[in-house]
Amino acid sequence: MEKVFSKDGTAIAFERAGKGPAIILVDGALCYRASGPMAPLAALLAPRFTVFTYDRRGRGESGDTSPYAVEREVDDIDALIKAAGGSAFVYGISSGAGLALEAANRRLAITKLALYEAPFIVDDSRPPVPADFVQQLERLLAEGRRGNAVRLFMKAVGVPAVLVALMRFMPAWSRLTGVAHTLPYDMTIVLDNQRGKPLPVTRWTSATAPTLVVAGGKSPAWMRNAMQALARVIPNAKHYTLEGQTHMVSAKALAPVLVEFFGG
Repeated sequence: MEKVFSKDGTAIAFERAGKGPAIILVDGALCYRASGPMAPLAALLAPRFTVFTYDRRGRGESGDTSPYAVEREVDDIDALIKAAGGSAFVYGISSGAGLALEAANRRLAITKLALYEAPFIVDDSRPPVPADFVQQLERLLAEGRRGNAVRLFMKAVGVPAVLVALMRFMPAWSRLTGVAHTLPYDMTIVLDNQRGKPLPVTRWTSATAPTLVVAGGKSPAWMRNAMQALARVIPNAKHYTLEGQTHMVSAKALAPVLVEFFGG
């Protein structure tokens, strides 16, 4: 494990593995190096790339600095890019895709960008997320009700109620509640694009790097619709459907798509 210091002095923990062009993997909500989808994906990419996995601020072995701002997380990615040699490919999933897109739009040295299912809601195919959702999460967290915050988030993103009820009996539950305080961070990144309205056509005009926008073929219609819409408003993007996959994408299915796109 290595650490790099972000612009505000926050220590960001990361690991690098493999050999080749640098690729930085950006986790979604509740995930970090010790818990989430990036470790198996990194292992499959390492033969072709130097893969950077990291703990987003507030998670794992990384530090945190208040108040939260999306700009601080963009600075974290910038620090990792500098540690990678000054430029890098970037892949983000879910809210991490929203964060990676924001980093590209702020003109970080991202040479290619891949996004998997940023959780945007662009039409009426599902209800929008309440405008005060961040505040709802913050109230639960202030009351020490971390488990309730996780359950509220899971229901909002469409996890079946039965599975939500069973989650607290699963071994991963303690890891999820351990980073529950970062849920408002993720929602701050994506909430403006969860209103059920079309994406703003000029929002990401500075994200000019070649971009691959991916959706799972078995994901719900609202997610697939959003990724098609996103690919249309990013200047240099193409859309790809990964057949047979859902939001819980298989590393074995995804890795060949990323290898082909990034050219490792």
